[in-house]
Amino acid sequence: MFWEKKLAQWVDEVRSKADLPARLVLWSGQQYDFGHFAAPQVTLKVNSASALPLLLTPSLDNLGEAYVKGKIDIEGKLADIINISYLLAHNTVTSASKLARVRRYFTHSKSTDRQAIQYHYDVSNEFYKLWLDENMVYSCAYFENGDEDLATAQLKKIDHILTKIQVKAGQTLLDIGCGWGALVLRAAQKFGARCVGVTLSQNQFDLATARVKAAGLEDRIEIRLQDYRDIQGQFDRITSVGMFEHVGRKNLPGYFRKVHDLLADDGVAMNHGITSSDAESGETALGGGEFIDRYVFPDGELPHIGLALQAAQHGGLEAVDVESLRRHYAHTLDLWAENFEARAEEAKQLVDDEKFRIWRVYLAGCAYAFEHDDVSIFQIVCRKAGRSATTLPWSRRYMYEKPL
Repeated sequence: MFWEKKLAQWVDEVRSKADLPARLVLWSGQQYDFGHFAAPQVTLKVNSASALPLLLTPSLDNLGEAYVKGKIDIEGKLADIINISYLLAHNTVTSASKLARVRRYFTHSKSTDRQAIQYHYDVSNEFYKLWLDENMVYSCAYFENGDEDLATAQLKKIDHILTKIQVKAGQTLLDIGCGWGALVLRAAQKFGARCVGVTLSQNQFDLATARVKAAGLEDRIEIRLQDYRDIQGQFDRITSVGMFEHVGRKNLPGYFRKVHDLLADDGVAMNHGITSSDAESGETALGGGEFIDRYVFPDGELPHIGLALQAAQHGGLEAVDVESLRRHYAHTLDLWAENFEARAEEAKQLVDDEKFRIWRVYLAGCAYAFEHDDVSIFQIVCRKAGRSATTLPWSRRYMYEKPL
């Protein structure tokens, strides 16, 4: 009786604020409607009473936990499910402003960072192959015209980066967080660079190494299983794509200082990374960050773009170009989520039910977050601070020249 009363009050309050096309169905068959409709777009099926405390404080973290633990099942189109989840979190009796948004800090030792990376990236190469493009590029694509397929857009992203930093034949290039090797392969094959790629993921290292060998580029590309803090030497060009999210906000000045120290005096570096839209806490909205930290990216921390630029300056780097690719990542994630849904049965053969549910809501939820500016993504082109202004180009025209 207690739970029935609490549920009725919660549903009534949400309905008065939002009138959502969603229905809640308990294990007993009891139904509660969050709005007025002929048929619900989304149906939340509660499988046990243990889900009720999570539902009555429906942050994205709590809703996500209830789903991945099998305490609730959700019927409807995936995009509608994510939209309703956000609206429930935003319009619940616990206002968004009261949800915990405590700034989180993590140790980020070499050991903990390696464990975090391997947790996320070493699910299995076969799992990632199901929904990534053929080159397995796991970062925001670049849709120059908006109508490219995923594979084309990912190659355009790599070319966009390499053109931005003006890679020349014979130059040395370091890729921090090289993934499965797509960028260093492209840099060597198309731009003539001599490359080093580093990763902390054993699976990525193994496949990237095999791909380099298969391409006959072992004399021009070296893949290392190495922490960025242990890299020595200097490089003409440095790229870091989708990696600095793992560094930690407190460590960003040191990270950029390391890039500075590895960069040749006349070199160019580019950092491509996700940022928070919250300048105060650095957290993602409505408990999404807590869910991602617990189930997807352990120890991940997103800085605001202002903090990233400030840290780069403290690290001895001058930002000479900053570009937002938020719309591009929203579309990339939509395509990943579509691929994941299309190959859901194959995914279930590779991972357990909880892992499947985590990735299903993670990909679609992130697409929503980028679409609505809960998070963003920026490419920052840098060089060592203090160099003459005469060494800068007059315009950005060179960035859009087509590689040969």
